[in-house]
Amino acid sequence: MANDAPLSEVDTAQFEIMLAHEQADLRGQLSELGFGADGGLNYDANFADSSQVNAERGEAEALAGELRDTLVEVENAIERLHAGTYGRCVRCGSTIPTARLEAMPAAQLCMTCASRP
Repeated sequence: MANDAPLSEVDTAQFEIMLAHEQADLRGQLSELGFGADGGLNYDANFADSSQVNAERGEAEALAGELRDTLVEVENAIERLHAGTYGRCVRCGSTIPTARLEAMPAAQLCMTCASRP
């Protein structure tokens, strides 16, 4: 694909499916960790408040934070897709190569911008 060629309708539809699957998967993982729709951790009220439980809770919250961040990136990509700007670098506006989008469907930066600090 040329650097400034827009995504085809077929590509766009495929990426929309990929992003929707990733979104559902991330939401499922958060649910399995015990995070509800409000984003909070749902532990049983009878859970003992031991140091091990606190450590496990801390690990679950750290993992959930990473999952939530990734979910936000995926949801932002879905918004860009619906706005017609998906596949364009949010920093410089150049086309993000299809191979990069296939590897990272939520990518918002081209490789040049992603490699800059």
